[in-house]
Amino acid sequence: MKKRVLILCTGNSARSQMAEGLLRHDAGDVFDVESAGTKPGTARPEAIKAMQEAGIDISGHRSKSVDEFDGQRFDYVITVCDNAKESCPVFIGAAQRLHHSFDDPPPPTVGTDEERMAIFRRVRDELRDYLREFAASESRTSYR
Repeated sequence: MKKRVLILCTGNSARSQMAEGLLRHDAGDVFDVESAGTKPGTARPEAIKAMQEAGIDISGHRSKSVDEFDGQRFDYVITVCDNAKESCPVFIGAAQRLHHSFDDPPPPTVGTDEERMAIFRRVRDELRDYLREFAASESRTSYR
């Protein structure tokens, strides 16, 4: 049975969207992955493009409110920004809460397209490294 993971950030528009796509792609055989935001917005086109460059299609994702998951059980709740960590709701059950803050990619009005994309790519790669370590650690724990 797959472990359930909920990845949270504020807007569910970039970091948590990319993290959901990465963990599904890299460890979807082990984890059932969802993402949500404490104040959901719209999936950022730059996040979709950065993921396409990595061979992962998240264009069908939508921003979801954490309220959509009220009453559901998760094995892990991973917050990827400080704001989400501070306002994260309590989930029923034994959800292990993990936190690592990643830089918030800038809004479309800041910098050039290439400058913004460089930040999205860096954050994507940092998320991938973190989530690969999380998945590897979970695999080691599960087989003890």
